[in-house]
Amino acid sequence: MSDDFVKPLEGVLVLDFSQFLAGPVAAMRLADLGARVIKIERPKGGDIGRTLAFAGRTADGDTISFHAMNRNKEGITADLKNPDDLARVKELVTQADVIIQNFRPGVMERIGLDYDSVAAINPRIVYGSASGYGDDGPWKDRPGQDLLAQSVSGLPWLSGSADDGPVPVGLSIADHLTSCHIAQGVTALLFRRERTGRGGHAQTSLLEAMLDLQFELLSTRLNDPTVSVTRGGAHSAHAFLSAPYGTYPTADGYLALAMNPIPVIGELLGIDELVALTDPDAWWSQQKEIEALLAAHFATHTTEHWLDILDRADVWCAPVLTLDELVEHDGFAAVRMTQNVVRDAAHTASGADLTLTTTRSPIRIDGRILTSETPAPKLGQHNDAVRAEFGAGAASDSANQASPAASAAAAATAASEGAPGAIAPQPAGAAR
Repeated sequence: MSDDFVKPLEGVLVLDFSQFLAGPVAAMRLADLGARVIKIERPKGGDIGRTLAFAGRTADGDTISFHAMNRNKEGITADLKNPDDLARVKELVTQADVIIQNFRPGVMERIGLDYDSVAAINPRIVYGSASGYGDDGPWKDRPGQDLLAQSVSGLPWLSGSADDGPVPVGLSIADHLTSCHIAQGVTALLFRRERTGRGGHAQTSLLEAMLDLQFELLSTRLNDPTVSVTRGGAHSAHAFLSAPYGTYPTADGYLALAMNPIPVIGELLGIDELVALTDPDAWWSQQKEIEALLAAHFATHTTEHWLDILDRADVWCAPVLTLDELVEHDGFAAVRMTQNVVRDAAHTASGADLTLTTTRSPIRIDGRILTSETPAPKLGQHNDAVRAEFGAGAASDSANQASPAASAAAAATAASEGAPGAIAPQPAGAAR
C-alpha cells in the first residue's frame, strides 16, 4: 500500500458550533476523513455534553460520551453575545471551509451567524445545519431530543410484540443518523464547490432522519393505505416479516433467525409440524404457533449446538450477544473498531496522561482504517494557538474552566437557546 496516503478532506477547515451529539458527531466524522475541526464553545461551561454523562461516567472532568464524540478536534472559547468575541469568530469564519451548527431555528440568525449572513462574508462557505423537526410546520419549536423525535416518527411501535407498549430504540439513533446526513450533505457540497466554486447549505433534522430510516414502511403505506403496523408474537423481530423472523431462547442464551423457509427449518430441527407448512401464507397466519414450537425446541440445547446445525445448512441465523459477550468475542476484535485517544499530562487535572478507548470511524479509505490519537479538547485548550495562527476566534480574557455554579448557569443558557441535549424543553439531541 502506498505510503503517500491522503485523507479525503485534508486541508478542509471546519468550525463546529454544535453541542451534545448530532452536530458534534457530524463534525467528528469530517475530522476522521481528514478535516481540521475547531470546536467553538461558551467560555463558562462549554458544550453541555461535557456534563450530560452517558451512564454517569466521566474522565478528567468531562463525560466519556463527550470524549467519544469530540475526539480529533481543537477547541476554543467565545461568547457569541460579546461583540468583540463575535468579531473574532467572524474573522475566523472568513477563513473557514465548513460550519456545523445545531441550534434551534432562529438562534444563529439572532447572533448573525446564520447561513445567509455567513455567506455574505464568505461565499464559498459550506454550512451544515441540523434541527429537531425542520424550520417550518407545527413541530418546529418542539424539543429536538432523540427519544422525542423517535416518538413523533412512530418508530417505537415497530419493535416488541403485540402485547407490548411502544418500545423505543435504546440508543440515540435519531442523533446518530442525523450526524451521518449532515456529514454527507457537507461532503457533497464540498465536491460541488470544487466543480463550481459555489458554497451551500446542507440541512436536515432528527425527524427527517427518522422518516428516512422508515423508507420501506412509509413507501409501502403511502402507496397502499391498507398497510398498518401489526406486531407479532413474543419472539417476532419485525412487524412486516413472517415467522420464523425473530429471537428465540436457548438453553444458555438466545438465537436469532432471519428469513428462512419454514419447512426447511422444520426438516433441519426435526419438527414435523413445521415440515408440513408448505404454504407461505401459513407462516403469517400461524406465526405465533410457529414461534412457540421453535422456542420450545431451541430451549432444549445451547446456542452453539443450534448454530452448528443451522450454519452447516447455510441458514440465516446468529447468536444474540450480550454487551459483555460482544466485547470479548474474536469477531469484535477482528473488525478493529476501537482506537485509543490520549489527553496528555499537560492538560489533565491529575497531571498524568489520560488514555481512553473509543470507537473509530466505520469507514475505510483505500483499504486503510481511519484512526487518530487526538483527544477531545479541554475547554479553551487551543485559544492561544488558534488566535496566533488566525488572528481570531478566542476570547482572551474568558476563563476556560467553570465552577459547578457557572456550569449550571451555562446549562440553563444552553437550554434557553436550544443547545443539543439540554434537559429543559428545547431542541436537544441535534436541534439546538
